[in-house]
Amino acid sequence: MAQLAAASAVPCTLVALIVFRAPAWACLLCFTSYSERLRICQIFVGMEGPQLEKCEEAFTAAFKGLLDTEINYDERSHLHDSFTQMTLSLQEVATAQGSFEVAFPDAAEKIREVIVQLKEVQPCIPPCGLQEVARRFRCRGCYSTVCDLPLDCPVQDVTVKRGDQAMFSCTVNFQLPKEEITYSWKFAGGGVRTRDLSYFREIPRAQGNLARIRPVQPTHRGTFSCVITHDQLPLARLYFFLNVTGPTPRGEAELQVAFREVLRWAPREAEMIEPWRPSLGELLANPEALTPSNQGLLAAAAALASAGVTLLAWMFFRWYFSGN
Repeated sequence: MAQLAAASAVPCTLVALIVFRAPAWACLLCFTSYSERLRICQIFVGMEGPQLEKCEEAFTAAFKGLLDTEINYDERSHLHDSFTQMTLSLQEVATAQGSFEVAFPDAAEKIREVIVQLKEVQPCIPPCGLQEVARRFRCRGCYSTVCDLPLDCPVQDVTVKRGDQAMFSCTVNFQLPKEEITYSWKFAGGGVRTRDLSYFREIPRAQGNLARIRPVQPTHRGTFSCVITHDQLPLARLYFFLNVTGPTPRGEAELQVAFREVLRWAPREAEMIEPWRPSLGELLANPEALTPSNQGLLAAAAALASAGVTLLAWMFFRWYFSGN
């Protein structure tokens, strides 16, 4: 409820700027409404008259020191509760016919003490990432903001010898949320070093913050990308360019050389050799070609032909006697 009240108080500051002619929004205007401030001054000096305007000006002047205050975004509700308690205390002082010239500076000083005790704003840690833990609330404007850092991190170069193992660690140097963190991996092949998302394709089975390739081959040369996501919101994109070095392994090189020699010196007729698939006539003319498998095929063909002749004869006789 405190956060809802803080949110509803923000639009009222537009009216307050016109009435108070404040130079800019301050914490007072973010966490209290115009009606609340006006009611306090009316209790102090009456419903109308020149003293009412003087009271309003004194109220805002007492809080000008909080104009450029920044607080941890998670501490908004705490500060809003403190302002709510402040308004109640000022109403009590006004009812007791106290002086607003004394009450307003005292209230502003108590709010300053509360702000000092709030959890500090986390610093932005470069070079990249959406760092929600460092989100802050600014009283000058009554809005929140995060670090002005790009989502894409610089490309990290990883050099691995062919046949060895490559490891990629998808970690960042700022604090991540504790729940609903997912990791997805992509690859841009062809030896390209890039952060252009159009070059990447998904690696379906790659999950977790660690990726391993073994053994590394020249086809793995390219850029690997890891996307850290929280509740479907990307927090950072990391890039690793894998450069594969080293000669071809000796055994594989010897095999490739032997294979090329076979292709170079083999008779041309050998390239045209195809498996022999004899016809039925060739099998009958060459009894030595009747292997057990061929004999089985002939038996199956004879059985199929006999069954077909029997079926045709039965259909003919049935038709003949049915006609008579």
